[in-house]
Amino acid sequence: MNNQKNDHPLTKDYLTPNTGETIIVLNFGGQYSMLISRRIREAKVYCKILPYYTPAAEVFRHSPRGIILSGGPGSVYLENPPECDPAILNGEIPVLGICYGMQLMASRLGGSVERGRKKEVGRTGLIITEPEPLFNHSFFKDNDSLSCWMSHQDEVINLPPGFSVLARTESGAIAAMGDFSHHLYGLQFHPEVSHTPGGLDILKSFLYDICHCSGNWAPLNFIEQAVMKIRNIVNPGEKVICALSGGLDSSVVALLLNKSIGKDFVSIFVDHGLLRRDEARTISSVFREQLQGKFIEVDARDRFLQKLKGITLPEEKRKVIGAEFIEVFRETALSMGNFSYLAQGTIYPDIVESGADAGTATIKSHHNVGGLPDNLNFTLIEPLRDLFKDEVREVGRRLGLPEVIASRQPFPGPGLAVRIIGEVTAAKLELLQEADAIFREEIEKENFNDELWQFFAILTGIQAVGIRQGKRVYGSVICLRAITSTDGMTADWYRLPYEFLHHVSTRITAEIPQIARVVYDITAKPPGTIEWE
Repeated sequence: MNNQKNDHPLTKDYLTPNTGETIIVLNFGGQYSMLISRRIREAKVYCKILPYYTPAAEVFRHSPRGIILSGGPGSVYLENPPECDPAILNGEIPVLGICYGMQLMASRLGGSVERGRKKEVGRTGLIITEPEPLFNHSFFKDNDSLSCWMSHQDEVINLPPGFSVLARTESGAIAAMGDFSHHLYGLQFHPEVSHTPGGLDILKSFLYDICHCSGNWAPLNFIEQAVMKIRNIVNPGEKVICALSGGLDSSVVALLLNKSIGKDFVSIFVDHGLLRRDEARTISSVFREQLQGKFIEVDARDRFLQKLKGITLPEEKRKVIGAEFIEVFRETALSMGNFSYLAQGTIYPDIVESGADAGTATIKSHHNVGGLPDNLNFTLIEPLRDLFKDEVREVGRRLGLPEVIASRQPFPGPGLAVRIIGEVTAAKLELLQEADAIFREEIEKENFNDELWQFFAILTGIQAVGIRQGKRVYGSVICLRAITSTDGMTADWYRLPYEFLHHVSTRITAEIPQIARVVYDITAKPPGTIEWE
């Protein structure tokens, strides 16, 4: 087998689309860059996130039509703040700075930034003083009352030479600025969040009116490029092993391999026992028929439970599960002969949330990113690492992915292990699978599933008092969660009817005696995350 080659084309940007139009987002921390990137894709323009300190020469190598400086937690007047290469702001390429990005632009070009008297967070009134070029959409002309979403304490006090005020807040603070001759613009607020009405229109003005993009990005264009480049990378006689979990992402990877190299790959589905009820059976039946390559199912349920014994910390669970996955694949591959490549369903949010992009804080480790061992001994193939979840779903449907998989709601790589708070045991898994199955059955019966991004149950690890047959008992607490989202980067809790929640609670507590109480999670993302661990 080959040693892992981190500089292999398949581990970097080998699938950057040939659209001729790219926007570079320089990431200054947090998840701002992901939200910005997602909105740009919605506007049908391809974009790529790079660390804030990427040299200008490397940024320009991508031939970007424009550059966006994201928000971040830094302050430009503190010691050693995050900074981009000064050449980025030389006026050669249009630049839009958002929040921290605007403050950095103002500070480094001769303006001044100071700590404000109070932190400005939430919906804030917006007064446009110059509609062109960022506020020229009809939305801003047709609305008398405008607002935006702020999240900052530092503010631009004095503009750099050559800049004009484009908008102010109701209190008079500078909300937007621009240097028309050098195509440099700044927004103190966040256009990328849904809480800023007209935010996407502002981004479109930057993309189309300033950067002159035509909007030719579509995920379906990605398929033929991916197939061609996988064929170019995998040499004749070399074989690929595909880590097939049965989730959307790994399933689409399997179909890309199916289309590009036919029988020269083996899909290994590891039943770790951490799936929802009956899912392992469904996955096996679908892919045994769908794929040209060999499909192997490995029963590793006891093995994973043994590895998880005594482990309670979420990050440790994720890394143990990830490492065990890889070990199972390696053992299976060794038993079958020589494999050069490991293909897996890593997508863009996995990378960013795991902190794999430099400058990004770790939100949570994904097993296919943070859990990989140093001595992997495969070259990674990750054809979806530039795509968002909804883009992957669109690609999968075009490739003929059965709807039972294509419409499957997002499911964490570590499975139910991160929906069981505390140690994972066989008894807890069975209890959670039953409660989750009841919730899913009732959701689908009432057709709420068409409106939801995810819906599931969590075993909270809490014991609460209850009453059964007139006697005092203690039992587990199950939490139900149902959320709406477009991309998983932000989410809101779904307002399920009280009568429905009452019915589900009654079923769960009646049919599963070990459960004493049922509660409902009403936390959005942010400040929470979709999963509890």
